[in-house]
Amino acid sequence: MSNKEAPAPASNFLRNIIERDLEQGTYAQRRWAGQPGGAVVQTKGEPDPAKIRTRFPPEPNGYLHIGHVKSICLNHGLARDYNGAFHLRFDDTNPEKEEQEYVDSIVESMRWLGADWTSPFAQGEQHLYYASNYFDFMYAAAEYLIEAGHAYVDEQSAEEMRANRGDFTTPGTNSPWRSRTVAENLQRFREMRAGQHADGSMVLRAKIDMASPNINLRDPALYRIKRATHHNTGDAWCIYPMYTYAHPIEDALENITHSICTLEFEDQRPFYDWLLERLAEGGLLTKPLPHQYEFARLNLTYIVTSKRKLKQLVDEKHVDGWDDPRMPTLVGLRRRGYTPEALRLFCDRTGASKANSWIDYSVLEATLREDLEGRAARAMAVVKPLKLVITNFEGEPVACSAPAHPQKPELGTRHFQFSRELWIEAEDFMEAPEKGYHRLYPPRVDEAGVTVPGNKVRLKYGFVVECTGFKKDEAGHITEVHATYFPDSKSGTPGADNYKVKGVITWVSATDAVAAEVRLYDRFFTEPHPDAGGRDFLSVVNPKSKQVVTAWLEPSLANAKPDDKFQFERIGYFVADRKDHTAEKPVFNMAVGLKDSWGK
Repeated sequence: MSNKEAPAPASNFLRNIIERDLEQGTYAQRRWAGQPGGAVVQTKGEPDPAKIRTRFPPEPNGYLHIGHVKSICLNHGLARDYNGAFHLRFDDTNPEKEEQEYVDSIVESMRWLGADWTSPFAQGEQHLYYASNYFDFMYAAAEYLIEAGHAYVDEQSAEEMRANRGDFTTPGTNSPWRSRTVAENLQRFREMRAGQHADGSMVLRAKIDMASPNINLRDPALYRIKRATHHNTGDAWCIYPMYTYAHPIEDALENITHSICTLEFEDQRPFYDWLLERLAEGGLLTKPLPHQYEFARLNLTYIVTSKRKLKQLVDEKHVDGWDDPRMPTLVGLRRRGYTPEALRLFCDRTGASKANSWIDYSVLEATLREDLEGRAARAMAVVKPLKLVITNFEGEPVACSAPAHPQKPELGTRHFQFSRELWIEAEDFMEAPEKGYHRLYPPRVDEAGVTVPGNKVRLKYGFVVECTGFKKDEAGHITEVHATYFPDSKSGTPGADNYKVKGVITWVSATDAVAAEVRLYDRFFTEPHPDAGGRDFLSVVNPKSKQVVTAWLEPSLANAKPDDKFQFERIGYFVADRKDHTAEKPVFNMAVGLKDSWGK
């Protein structure tokens, strides 16, 4: 996602808005002092070199998930494509739920995704900001609103405020504290700041219109008393700004031009505009002001993205942590084997619109297949092993080889052995074959009483073999398949063309195969909308979402490093686990199958 990448050709309503603003010079007169600040700071700056400024403003109260990727890619991509600047800002105004752990994880995930916040215009200028660093300005802005008659301190209880707010059919009722004088409100607000009142005993509210049809304009709260240690400011404050008050100010201080958010904030836009207009009237902010635009959030089937529900999955140990490969978090997707390129491709394809819709999970999986198809080295692996004995093979193992990637000769060649004892997939043998089954099955007697030979298949990159029989244990389980091989049928030799078979199966030799733990992952929920209609989402957890098996892999995988990705031929794409994989104990996670197994 570097600034040197070519602009994406796909258009959407946000691109149309930006192109209109650039053509009309809407933000051409802005100035930038090299750092966030109000009018006093920015008027001393140079003309802003960024044509637009966008931002991604996560609250550090959890790990980023696939829904956030949409906003990241959209905001970063627009800044990149229109010669703009992209900001990462932590909206850390709620100290009770925010932790440094989440800050660190967000920074790491953003860097992995490629969403760089380094200024493309000023060397070394980093657009990484914290809302908590603007607390002094926000407090001064609140005192200005009081002085201008636009805010007051309300001492109603939370229940009284809720009751007096009204509803969609009933206007609200003015607070008995709404008519306080400016001096009284300033005194009370400063007492709040000084810690002279209990938590929840009073709030600062905007004075707008308690009869407004938009309930968000019925004197919304601006500040509350909250004694809590903040991850960035410590115990310097005992009052904290509300998100709806802080967010517009943050955008303005950072010179954001297009404040892009999801549709649930659409009803908040009138307050966003009201607040910035009032502060500009008082000379605290300069015009042109930021403008908010809303797009439909990403709704993906077979997952939940509620931070509360994701935390429940972790806390109750339904998953193995925030980075469990079944989680829709970025750390989970990364560990599953997803690439930044696949996630960005997914976001490009799903686009940006004003209409809510559901995207099937298979669309996300398809982008990963498409990305890995061109880059992942191939290898043979047997994840559900069944022993195959070549009864007529004697002597030393035979060397075989195959390209590491069929379209990438520069990746070289992989080497492995053919020997008397091999491992094949259990599903590649059937005692009583179904119609159309072309893999291994034993000799049988047909309806006329004639013995029909066992089926022939090609062992990929190796020899053609013919099934001659099998063994079972006392429980009736097949433990061993027997076959003979044709020495002149080796792949790549002149004799190979003399054998016409319908089945080709993968295999590894018992002489050089590498044992590994393989984790087979599937969708975490069995229903596309796991929490629809208030349903308990835990009731539709897929009990087979994770299966751990001991697999046998071809020897080329012995050198795999954590995060290395491969296509296990005929099975799917796998990644060496970034946390648990070692040379001594290889661990591979299934990223995605070769085809959609959930398709209708």
